[in-house]
Amino acid sequence: MMMKKHLLIGAAFSATLVITGCQSNGSAGHVPAEYFSGTTLDRNPIGVSQHTEYLEVQMDDRDNQLRVAELMKVRAFLDDYTDVGHGPLVVSMPHKASNPQLAVGAVAEVRQLAWEAGVGYEKLLGASYNADGRASTPIIMAFKTYKAIAPKCTSLAQIDVTNAVSNSDLPSLGCAVRTNMAAMIAEPSDLLGGRELDEGDLDRRSRQLELWRNGETSAAVRSDAESAVVSNAVN
Repeated sequence: MMMKKHLLIGAAFSATLVITGCQSNGSAGHVPAEYFSGTTLDRNPIGVSQHTEYLEVQMDDRDNQLRVAELMKVRAFLDDYTDVGHGPLVVSMPHKASNPQLAVGAVAEVRQLAWEAGVGYEKLLGASYNADGRASTPIIMAFKTYKAIAPKCTSLAQIDVTNAVSNSDLPSLGCAVRTNMAAMIAEPSDLLGGRELDEGDLDRRSRQLELWRNGETSAAVRSDAESAVVSNAVN
């Protein structure tokens, strides 16, 4: 009986050592601690940084309105804002403009162009800046944007791929995938969450549900004009 008791105590002690060893990250052959939380992709996170895009709209005191070249730059800037901009579109005019009447008219032109580009007046934020000491006094437009930051991948030259002592992942595993994802993400701010989802189409959902209940196909119907061709570039 005493022998059996000692065997049970020894087995329990051995199991404790095995569990402790599996969670250790010290010696070869042990499972790294980070394996117990998250996945390989989680160990190569994509970062998000905030930036401010600026545009200086130049004004010539000899004119009574903005020149065509400046208007084209404003339109391109507004296109960028509608695509990737966040928050208000700030339009700042100089506090002491060399031609105040031209500055006020330029701001009005910018606001009109913004309206034509689909930017509501509620998204425009007026401001002013101190132009003392500046050779020119442009209208300054600005908005906030986000950019994805790819993880820093370990160079394969620094990894001994022949070391098969442990069965752990290579430090570079999943990093290239994350780097490609960072380059392909259309809206990096989505990584921060918080975007509101559009409301679902209740009518379509009801029609699809009715088809399913009647045993009919819910797939989209293709016309005879639709076709597909398999590429024969590689035989």
